Amino acid sequence: MSTRLFAASLAVTAVVVLAVWITDLSFQRAALLAPVLVVGIGAVAGMAVFWGRIGWDSLRRSGHPWRYVAGGLAFIALLVVLTFLGVNLPHE
Repeated sequence: MSTRLFAASLAVTAVVVLAVWITDLSFQRAALLAPVLVVGIGAVAGMAVFWGRIGWDSLRRSGHPWRYVAGGLAFIALLVVLTFLGVNLPHE
């Protein structure tokens, strides 16, 4: 068995075990859904790389990139603090 084939089968096995652990599927059903799981994870990873490169390029071209980074981090920190304080935003 080649190293690449072993690594691929190990990755698929990890995906199946993770899906079983997260979703309470049976091992048999998760094994049948393994191709769908692998394609879905690949699609999500591809979109993350695509949008990450677009965001990085836009950030590099902006006039004040550290202001945008600081603003984004401040917004995320505000959301975390409000979540820990138990603040519920009103629903319309």
